[in-house]
Amino acid sequence: MLKTTPVPAPHAASPHAEGVSNDEFRAAMSRLAAGVCLITAHETPLTSDGPRGEDVGMTATAFLSVSLDPPLVLVSLREGSRMDDLLAEQPLWAVSVLADHQLQVAGRFAMKGRISDRLLFADLPYTRGEASGAPLLTGALATLECRTENRVEAGDHTLVVGRVLTAALPAPDAAPLTYFRGRYRHLRA
Repeated sequence: MLKTTPVPAPHAASPHAEGVSNDEFRAAMSRLAAGVCLITAHETPLTSDGPRGEDVGMTATAFLSVSLDPPLVLVSLREGSRMDDLLAEQPLWAVSVLADHQLQVAGRFAMKGRISDRLLFADLPYTRGEASGAPLLTGALATLECRTENRVEAGDHTLVVGRVLTAALPAPDAAPLTYFRGRYRHLRA
């Protein structure tokens, strides 16, 4: 009689050496409610006489305050993403903390295999930050402009610590957009 060993399904949870599987880790971390931000930066032109630079944006839920003195924040970027590559070369970037009415903005900049960022910004109301040159969304709960102080490789992500150069409250009384259990949510007061 042949003895066969079952082959796990391709999507089956396989534990890491430490014992927790990707699925278990994702399920546990999905229970942590997070605010939603749009991280932006302006890619400078390659040559002074070439076409103008392009704005780049990405949705982030892994964003937090690190220090009050000096004012520091941290954002986690997927290693090798366009934003990670850009911020490795260019130290200035911005954050717009999204309000609940900006749900479509979050979805737009979270798409995989999306169209050019230039088209994604085309119909969005924003101002250009004086310190960073990056887009700051009109109607956001808060906006920050930052300069990278440190980059730390962490697994498949890069943690970028930024010194806050400017802070503003465009719509301080709006309700926040949150992310919980794999979906954008509205916070009920």
